[in-house]
Amino acid sequence: MIRYFAHRDGATQVVDSVDPAWLRDGSGVLVWADVAAPTPEDGALLGELFGLHELAVADALESTHHPKVETYGDVLYVVLHGINFHADEHAFDTHDTDFFVTPRWLVTVSDGQRRSIAHVSALCGKSGRFLAEGPVALMHRIMDTMIGHYLPELDELEQWLDDIERHVLERPDQHLTAEILAVKRDISALRRIVIPQRDVLGRLARREFDQISLEMSYRFRDVYDQLVRMADDAMIFQDRVTGILDAHLASVSNQLAQASKLIAVVATLFGPLTVLTGLYGMNVPLPHLPGGEAAQFWWVLTLMAAASVTMFAWFRRSGWW
Repeated sequence: MIRYFAHRDGATQVVDSVDPAWLRDGSGVLVWADVAAPTPEDGALLGELFGLHELAVADALESTHHPKVETYGDVLYVVLHGINFHADEHAFDTHDTDFFVTPRWLVTVSDGQRRSIAHVSALCGKSGRFLAEGPVALMHRIMDTMIGHYLPELDELEQWLDDIERHVLERPDQHLTAEILAVKRDISALRRIVIPQRDVLGRLARREFDQISLEMSYRFRDVYDQLVRMADDAMIFQDRVTGILDAHLASVSNQLAQASKLIAVVATLFGPLTVLTGLYGMNVPLPHLPGGEAAQFWWVLTLMAAASVTMFAWFRRSGWW
């Protein structure tokens, strides 16, 4: 589905179609075409109406394209990713948004569920000044809103790290290993998303393309600075989750060592008992201890108890127990 916004005569309106004359130099009309959940027919229409290169249209129809920026003639093509973080599912939900921009028009292609585009389109429906600033300024506004949505997601991820860290320190559990590895995987996915987008915004901020004016480069620089901070946060999160994992594994190893030591001590305590019971259980004549036949049983129990108490006292004195 394609929704068209046209700014003419000082007002922005939603129109059913675009007159090709509006896209020519000197027409005085600014156009935004928002393509949601594009179909091959939508792609063909974009290529025919806006003269987009077929390779760029093919890229825009893909759902998971890598962030990038490049030019096709006088058309600037940018791909960025929006984000949704689902803590319960241990996953980042990311979908690309494709931008085609010239000084006269802007085309956005997305899955139709991007919060940033919905927000900006609502603003365009209320006021004409947003599209009146120009297609590049409108693209910046969408990107700024898109990157702004990363901040609460990063806060949620940081809170998740705090909770896991507290559990590792207060209530270590072997089952936390899977959760920590899931967080580590999410942070790696975050870095794969943020760092390429930082490079894309950096190129826009440095005015590598004729479509970006000096004034707009300042605006893109602000968005670039946000992504730089996010990339730094992602690296800090990566180091932090590595430390949490190391601490967790050390705690689990310590628990295992304590259990092994307990088993070893118990087995050692039962060692003399096993020897004595095995010795006096043999069907051969053995030297009698003082007393009659009835006293032999109590002598054996006394020797077993004395051996156990002696070994236990030795363990306590040596710090093994």
